[in-house]
Amino acid sequence: MSDLTVLNIKPFVGAKDFDQSLAFYKALGWQIKAENDGITELQLGNCGFFLQDYYQKAWCENMMQHLAVDDARRWFEHTTEILRAKQYGLARVQPPKRESYGALVTYVWDPAGVLLHLAQFDPA
Repeated sequence: MSDLTVLNIKPFVGAKDFDQSLAFYKALGWQIKAENDGITELQLGNCGFFLQDYYQKAWCENMMQHLAVDDARRWFEHTTEILRAKQYGLARVQPPKRESYGALVTYVWDPAGVLLHLAQFDPA
């Protein structure tokens, strides 16, 4: 099995209000890569995921995505500015926090309750 290669991994993320969630991610900077029957592939840099027009409260509110970023504080400022428009339902952000594993993390919840960990790892 050592000759098997994984080229990419992209989770499927639910959306309570698909259009609102899509607008939220686009405002954060994600780009639409492809769309098809209630599923939109979003990409930011080399990272991506599938936003789907499907919602199950317990699943979305337990879904977490960990993203390594270069500046957690700038992401906090960027997200705070986006949320000032109050167009994204229950979406929210918390100021960066230094976690026990060393990363500075900005926590962002999307409109469906999906938690994004925007983690900055400082060079050792």
